[in-house]
Amino acid sequence: MSTNYGTGSPTEAPISRPLPGAHIADPAPLGLGAFALTTFVLSCVNANIVPQALVGGALGLALAYGGICQFAAGMWEFAKGNTFGATAFCSYGGFWVAFWWLAEKDLAHLGPDGYKVVGIFLLGWAIFTAYMTVAATRVSGAVLTVFVLLTVTFLILAIGWFDKESSNWIKIGGYLGILTALAAWYASFAGVTAFTFKRQLLPVAPRN
Repeated sequence: MSTNYGTGSPTEAPISRPLPGAHIADPAPLGLGAFALTTFVLSCVNANIVPQALVGGALGLALAYGGICQFAAGMWEFAKGNTFGATAFCSYGGFWVAFWWLAEKDLAHLGPDGYKVVGIFLLGWAIFTAYMTVAATRVSGAVLTVFVLLTVTFLILAIGWFDKESSNWIKIGGYLGILTALAAWYASFAGVTAFTFKRQLLPVAPRN
């Protein structure tokens, strides 16, 4: 019997189709892990846990893992039909590539103007992260925690770069960044173990 679509005829039920990208592995743990590690290393520099002169050590990580790998995770989220994950991972992958490029430029010779460039850059990302936080309320408690912490981190760091005479703001932002990285690692770990153990080991407070 053939299926008749759009006529209202009492033919056989429409064939159920699998969700988009159902055959693709969940890219979120990769994206979260890439974001977490890169954020952790840079935040250790911002918090003065390691010397500021060693920030160059974070650049390769920012480009390869936080940038390219996270962007790739975002593209796979597109294939899975996840608008939130795709927007988040592609955007923050772009953030880390932009950070890598920005850090390669000598903005110090611009004086206060150079610092303002970084401040505006971070403020813009704070705005983006703030509205992504609203969307994250429908994802999970674990992901929401990451976005709330990240929004505050970007705001504090932006203030610190606008007022570069005081390094305290950047140091506070560094410690907040470490907390953000730990939250992202937790969410990544929860996703990986949920796949390997075939059950949710760690609570993530799903909202859907």
